[in-house]
Amino acid sequence: MIAALGMYDMAPLRAANDRLWNGIREALGYGPSRLTRDMDFWDIWQSPDLLLAQTCGLPYRTRLHGKVQLVGTPDYGLPGCPPGYYCSVIVTRADDPRETPAELAAGTMAFNDGRSQSGWASPIAHLSAMGLRPAELLRSGGHALSARAVAEGRADFAALDAVTWTLLREHDPVSKDLREVGRTEPTPGLPLITAKARDAAAIAEAVRAAIAGLSADDRAALHLQGLVAIPAKDYLDLPTPAAPDAAA
Repeated sequence: MIAALGMYDMAPLRAANDRLWNGIREALGYGPSRLTRDMDFWDIWQSPDLLLAQTCGLPYRTRLHGKVQLVGTPDYGLPGCPPGYYCSVIVTRADDPRETPAELAAGTMAFNDGRSQSGWASPIAHLSAMGLRPAELLRSGGHALSARAVAEGRADFAALDAVTWTLLREHDPVSKDLREVGRTEPTPGLPLITAKARDAAAIAEAVRAAIAGLSADDRAALHLQGLVAIPAKDYLDLPTPAAPDAAA
């Protein structure tokens, strides 16, 4: 069996995520003794051995829907977002005088991956609603890498997952070189999934019990408020933009 909580598993949070998983495993009564951290995300998400993992809304609606079950969506208590929802935070360099979306879109946008809701789909929809698109694109491979590309001047702006932006401000000095210039509309957050053959309802109850059983310090470190049942339709109804190669 495979369990992975890798989407917000930066080094300072790994011990807290391990304790969260131990609580889930204890409440469930079975599961692997350790979280998997050495497999490709897609191999994890599509494995018949998957017990629990966190994915992103765009991969769920484009490739995983019908092949996995939704367990629930963690609520990170993000300001301006309904429970279980998140948004993208648009950042530029702290010393960049540009303010308007049109000014930024004339430059280079760093994005983590073309299969990311927060790093690609949401900012493209945000810009498209204003008749804009990025003049140039830089694929970074990760939200923190996008932040670093902007801070180092290799890109002019990036859209970061709001939870990741919160964690970067707490744990990564690169955030001091950046400033927030806007936010996208909220969309359903990163869901927990399990394989088709699993008891998704029982796993959801175990996750809720584990979150409730976390220490106050761990809950604060992970920013976890609870688990929300967001219907699959809410993910599937979101627009899917063209891939970066086509949009460039």
